[in-house]
Amino acid sequence: MNNITNWNDFIRLQSQQAYFRQLQDFVAAERASGKVIYPSDDEVFSAFNLTPLDKVRVVLIGQDPYHGEGQAHGLCFSVKPGIKTPPSLVNIYKELVTDIEGFEAPNHGHLVKWAEQGILMLNTVLTVEQGKAHSHAKAGWETFTDNALKLLDAQPKPIVFVLWGGHAIKKAKLVTQEHHQVISGPHPSPLSAYRGFFGCGHFSKINELLAINAGTVIDWQV
Repeated sequence: MNNITNWNDFIRLQSQQAYFRQLQDFVAAERASGKVIYPSDDEVFSAFNLTPLDKVRVVLIGQDPYHGEGQAHGLCFSVKPGIKTPPSLVNIYKELVTDIEGFEAPNHGHLVKWAEQGILMLNTVLTVEQGKAHSHAKAGWETFTDNALKLLDAQPKPIVFVLWGGHAIKKAKLVTQEHHQVISGPHPSPLSAYRGFFGCGHFSKINELLAINAGTVIDWQV
């Protein structure tokens, strides 16, 4: 897989494998049965489309897509314009206000600007049934996204992997190359943010690491 240089080739290679064909058949059957599946078919791979492999500087790992109407569009933690900002993202904004000088919490949760700056905003499961969190867990997406993380680990350019919460932290074992950095801590969910997400300083830390690697820092304002 080390000779893969872009996400299109990666996805094409995965699509030739039995697990991925079974996964695609499963998702297609769920949609065909009349169930509402998020995100829409053309947005499932938005994270990869918005952040090319050779432009990835930061990887932010989520779990599965939001399962409410109109929320998910293929980027972890992000929602479509006009949709109420979800609680975890509200807490992310609260931390940004205290961590990044001049940051102002926006009145929306659309984070495409982050993706366009080289933050791969990757859920470990890429589809979900409306109203049923984790309903597509164990369908095969975890194999796909683990393989994506292995490809990212193989990249020669330093990448900052940001792991919030137990589910994401388990992915640290896939980051083996010493030139990458891993930042981990509690999830920004209201259930866990007070256990150390607030005050973690992760956003300024990300920028410090990017600057050390002679990279442009992230403009967090959206």
